Amino acid sequence: MPVVPDLGLLVPALALVLLGLVAITSASIEYAELNYQNSWFHALRHLVYMAAAASVALVVYRVPMRFWETTGWAWLFLALVLLILVLIPGIGREVNGSQRWLPLGPFTLQPSEIAKLAMIVYLAGYMVRREHEVRHEWQGFLKPMAVLFAATLLLMVEPDFGATVIVVGSAFGMLFLAGVRLGHFLLVLAGALGALLVLVVSEPYRVARLTAYTDPWADPYDTGFQLTQSLIAFGRGEWFGLGLGNSIQKLFYLPEAHTDFVFSIWAEETGLVGALGMMGLYVALIGRVLWVGRAAHLASYPFGAYVCYGVALVYSGQAFVNMGVSSGLLPTKGLTLPFVSYGGTSLIICCAMLAMVARIEREIRAGGRRA
Repeated sequence: MPVVPDLGLLVPALALVLLGLVAITSASIEYAELNYQNSWFHALRHLVYMAAAASVALVVYRVPMRFWETTGWAWLFLALVLLILVLIPGIGREVNGSQRWLPLGPFTLQPSEIAKLAMIVYLAGYMVRREHEVRHEWQGFLKPMAVLFAATLLLMVEPDFGATVIVVGSAFGMLFLAGVRLGHFLLVLAGALGALLVLVVSEPYRVARLTAYTDPWADPYDTGFQLTQSLIAFGRGEWFGLGLGNSIQKLFYLPEAHTDFVFSIWAEETGLVGALGMMGLYVALIGRVLWVGRAAHLASYPFGAYVCYGVALVYSGQAFVNMGVSSGLLPTKGLTLPFVSYGGTSLIICCAMLAMVARIEREIRAGGRRA
């Protein structure tokens, strides 16, 4: 049986990880020197994250997909437990008003990232087991909606609006691709959009972000500060950039540029050409994931197909939101750029998702889903 992972998946993902290491190193040097007296603090930690992500991906790749199909409910239960634990005072760690992290010694775990993968695996298995109900009956559609509501509620209590949007969006996308009735889908989708709108206007800081998005230059030193600094970074980059390491905006103009706004620094240092190159890698990777999903569908392997579609939705949703926020296309919202942004849990989960897709492709090449 072939054991070499599909290069169409591996090459663009590896390129994004390596570019992410370069971008994080460049964007974090001054910040790390000021706060940790070590210019390479974030770069070295990210190397540890890369090693952990590679190890987890290798384990996931070696596990048959049948295991994930039969244990999806258990992973979802674990994710919900972690989402509850992070909210308990004294257990969860609060940063900048949000309680999203579980401390594990010198590192932290972000349960919302685990929830994304757990929801994909659970929904994929559910839609295979309950295919007729999902496509033809209300209860088949509403049961996963109840689970999704529980996860959404826990995410919003943290609060983590960005993760909520990605989890809800990917779940709705998977259900739509599973063939739910259009009337059922549109009715519940309208309700979900209405609920998201209420969540936006219910918090003053979200309203402020939305107002700043419409005209960031109206208040460039307060609500519009991050966006204006990000736009300045894009403007400085012009066609070919200032050169790696030569960003001006990372010098404490753009707050914590190595996390949510790493794409802005990349665009400043490599220009429009570098930014389009990174976008091209995402297009290649997501396109290949969708191709594997289509191949799984043609091979009568619905679980594999649904997992691939869910992974593609998460990758594309996060990349679109992160890049859209950085360039002013979308309101400011903290969300990592897959494979590129600094963050251990995000990188590990992204690599685990990729390993699942690679395993699905391997099983299809081997001539059967149970390989």
